[in-house]
Amino acid sequence: MDELAVSVVVPTYQREQVLIDTARNLMAALADQGELILVDQTPQHEAEVAAQLQAWHDSGALRWLRRVQPSIPAAMNAGLLAARGAVVIYVDDDVIPDEGFIAAHLAAHRTHANAIVAGRVLQPWHVDGSAPLEGLAGSRAGPIAEFIGCNFSFPRALGMSIGGFDEQFVKVAYRFEAEFGLRALRSGATIQFWPTASLTHLRAGAGGTRSYGDHLRTLRPAHSVGEYYYLLGSRPSGWLLQAGKRLFRSALTRHHLRRPWWIPATWISELAGLIWAMRLWAQGRRLVGGAHE
Repeated sequence: MDELAVSVVVPTYQREQVLIDTARNLMAALADQGELILVDQTPQHEAEVAAQLQAWHDSGALRWLRRVQPSIPAAMNAGLLAARGAVVIYVDDDVIPDEGFIAAHLAAHRTHANAIVAGRVLQPWHVDGSAPLEGLAGSRAGPIAEFIGCNFSFPRALGMSIGGFDEQFVKVAYRFEAEFGLRALRSGATIQFWPTASLTHLRAGAGGTRSYGDHLRTLRPAHSVGEYYYLLGSRPSGWLLQAGKRLFRSALTRHHLRRPWWIPATWISELAGLIWAMRLWAQGRRLVGGAHE
């Protein structure tokens, strides 16, 4: 394990300078410990950004893979297939890794075999002190049930053995991490929180999942379909009750109480997401390599 090779995979969509900054930070963190793979789904970058990415790719500093159709899980599967490292680390395209970030992920895998490792994530509301440092922003290591997709890792062999990520999660791909994690747990793996593998998530205002609009102010079902698809397909404990609560409580937020004219639009969006999820569920999972399960 001391000579373990690592691949850092960054799925990216519609990000410009923040992607360049993230790539530069990750290359510095990697040093000679492994490779950086950008799975890029942006149709066309700004000229300066495209030139820099091409220069890094040509020099071998990173691998710049291009995809035409945006999909978070499909991009993650492309990175998994391309990865040459025994451990694969996934991070978002708008992050700043802490010093020792790579070494911390590898140390976690030396301690926990056959595990998904969730690193610490400091969001803007943690950095500015408006929210407490707890949960995945906390400092207590140990087993957890779920993780978020902007900072986690696993042995490549584990990811391949359970089929990678489910590409039926569309648009914002909400809950794709929960579905992947539950399949891993059911296969006998564990999910471990390792707080020293820490990064700051910038939550850039444009690009990424922000391209699909604010879930509180849209008729589009892109933000709801993933939850219903996860519950229908994975059926975690209490899944039917969770689906019912989601459907009826989606419009019972502070935003909706202050702006009741948004309530009908939100319920229309939720129902559309449920119908969409049922269609996806009927087709079955689409795992790494495009195979349906």
